[in-house]
Amino acid sequence: MSCVICETRKEKRFCPAVHGRICPQCCGEQREVTLDCPSDCPYLQQAREHEKPRAADQIDPAGLFLQIEVGDQFMYEKEHLLMGLTYALAKAARSDRSLHDQDSIAALTMLAKSYERRVNSGLHYEPPLTSDSQRRAVVEVENMVKEYREAEQKHMGYSSLRDSEVLKGLVFLVRLAHGRTSGRPRSRAFVEFLFAQFPENESAVVSPQEAGSRIILP
Repeated sequence: MSCVICETRKEKRFCPAVHGRICPQCCGEQREVTLDCPSDCPYLQQAREHEKPRAADQIDPAGLFLQIEVGDQFMYEKEHLLMGLTYALAKAARSDRSLHDQDSIAALTMLAKSYERRVNSGLHYEPPLTSDSQRRAVVEVENMVKEYREAEQKHMGYSSLRDSEVLKGLVFLVRLAHGRTSGRPRSRAFVEFLFAQFPENESAVVSPQEAGSRIILP
């Protein structure tokens, strides 16, 4: 029988994304490009094990916010903020299974640009997002920042969290996302990294301290 995608080459493996059998070439070429590959696909898992990190020239330097310094001391002092931001993004992805790495990066980038403008000029401006998935991710992250400040207010009588610190936290996550994704249009490698830090299965829940350490020191 022939591959259900190219209809030319011989099929040799079952593809859960198309619920049919395809050839190895179509699997390699279309994986996370036109195919929404489920995380438990053995061929996807095998490919990730042998996948090399993306080269620096594959990432737009402007998207990494190189002008923003995120030092070790900040990551140590604001570990709970980083953990909260990461959890919010994982929560958004878990409630919307159509969220891909590119959506996460777009949402984080928009927020980082918005906070950078607030820090530099005091202006509040939010560039438009292209999908509902991205908007939902933004709302989840913004709600987390609001709750973080409310918790500080409740326990200390004031909130010490500055916009500049939120900006650094967002930039850290943008860089982490770029480093974790394969860069393919439908990649969910970064999203699944987030899920691994905050599992749904209560018996396998990672402690907050361990999750924070894994995020900061992947």
